[in-house]
Amino acid sequence: SDMATVICLDDYHLNDREGRKVSGLTALNTAEQKFDLMFEHVQALKNGETVMKPIYNHVNGTLDTPEKIEPTPVIIIEGLHPFVDERVRDLIDFSLYLDISSDVKLNWKIQRDMEERGHSLESIMASIEARKPDFDAYIEPQKEFADYVIEVLPTDLDEEDKQTLKVRAIQKKGVADFNPTYLFDEGSEITWTPSADKLSSPAPGMKLSYTQEQYFGNDVSVLTMDGTFDNIQELVYVESNLGNANSKFYGEVTQAMLSLADSPGSNNGTGLMQTLAAFAIRELYNKKSAAAKLAANKEVAAAA
Repeated sequence: SDMATVICLDDYHLNDREGRKVSGLTALNTAEQKFDLMFEHVQALKNGETVMKPIYNHVNGTLDTPEKIEPTPVIIIEGLHPFVDERVRDLIDFSLYLDISSDVKLNWKIQRDMEERGHSLESIMASIEARKPDFDAYIEPQKEFADYVIEVLPTDLDEEDKQTLKVRAIQKKGVADFNPTYLFDEGSEITWTPSADKLSSPAPGMKLSYTQEQYFGNDVSVLTMDGTFDNIQELVYVESNLGNANSKFYGEVTQAMLSLADSPGSNNGTGLMQTLAAFAIRELYNKKSAAAKLAANKEVAAAA
């Protein structure tokens, strides 16, 4: 769109699929990424310059003809290695990491590959184990640099339940133009079980919490939702007790969740935390845009 551009960092793979067979390295390995070109392009786009971005074709695993990318007000970079290069990290205004636990990944993969595609449990486990060393070495350490981590875990409410999720929004304090969302009272420690009359929830129930913690040596506020809810409209009960939700009007968070009612996570913390993160990014953009406009106006006035 004219407002935002999404850059998939897979486009900066060093080799195509056949080339990685020769190198013997996976796409997760940082040796298979063109970090210099990636930095140059992110920097150029942020400076308002056009770039010729490479294209990695996920269908056939080839590197296709580069495409022209015009700068837009918002540049989103997503992929395997967004925070590896310190030069790129310094260009990012706000960083988000989706941290899905090993147990949840396994449950999801079993549901998809075993139940829907007919794969054996042995083949699923072999696929996970083959990628795990590179994931642990090159991908997971990047969460240290994120301003906002959405952590997806199995529920604590019933250890036998393999479907219900506990989701934590780990929000770094002290980030420019970002104020973490809180529950009831900013800076406090709270565990809350919502009234079943106001938020209906199937077994094993629903629990929220808000805590102050340390995460890789940084002070963070952590908002947690454990459980699912039956009626998205009732989420306004939770929303009414959130502060710094960055909504433009009462009920906007719930309205946004309702608009994605058919999407995965719309009835649990994955959808809620992603919505809160999106609103935080919108507010951050508005603040930075206003500051840039003010600075530009001052320059014009000074030159007059």
